[in-house]
Amino acid sequence: MWTTLISSSWIAGFTVCLSLIISIGAQNLYVLRQAVQGRHVRACVAWCVFSDVLLIGIGVAGMSQLLGREPDWAYYLSLGGALFLLAYGLYALWRVFYAADVALQGAHAAQRGLLSVLSTLAVITLLNPHVYLDTVLLVGSIGARQDGALKAVFVAGAACASLLWFMLLACAGRRLQHWFAHPMPWRMLDALTGVMMLALSWWVWSGMAAVA
Repeated sequence: MWTTLISSSWIAGFTVCLSLIISIGAQNLYVLRQAVQGRHVRACVAWCVFSDVLLIGIGVAGMSQLLGREPDWAYYLSLGGALFLLAYGLYALWRVFYAADVALQGAHAAQRGLLSVLSTLAVITLLNPHVYLDTVLLVGSIGARQDGALKAVFVAGAACASLLWFMLLACAGRRLQHWFAHPMPWRMLDALTGVMMLALSWWVWSGMAAVA
């Protein structure tokens, strides 16, 4: 009986988390770019898994209910996220039309150290309200329904799903390295990133306007 409950909680955490993170989002595109460049990939994967586990754990512990009672927190978080996504999207589109080919292919990437790469990834992760909607509110609220120690089992299942996804993304990036040996694929990736960022920014902003 106890083994069945543990298995059910782990599978629930794994499937719910995996179904939400498999999407073309800002964080995934950034990790894919780093994997194609072959720079600080393990650190990026480790950060993504850590942030997912941390935010899901916070949601399971009750932060989802707290955010529901404090709408001002969600408002200012959404405002910062919308502005950041707008700026990042415009910069990605600028690279599409104006960046030199050598810059697109990562010739200057060696100048970016580990701290710089992780700082950018942290901002993309933590200033994106969609991340909180997925991890803290949706996954966290589902995990909060588990009984006692099964909450930890649920989070462990979610952590395994996050680790699996980002490892697959890193492997995919390595296999695409030969394709990204030319500037055009980089411009296509930047165009996709820019459009995605602007769409997310508009989605966040329209949601704030509807609430206001």
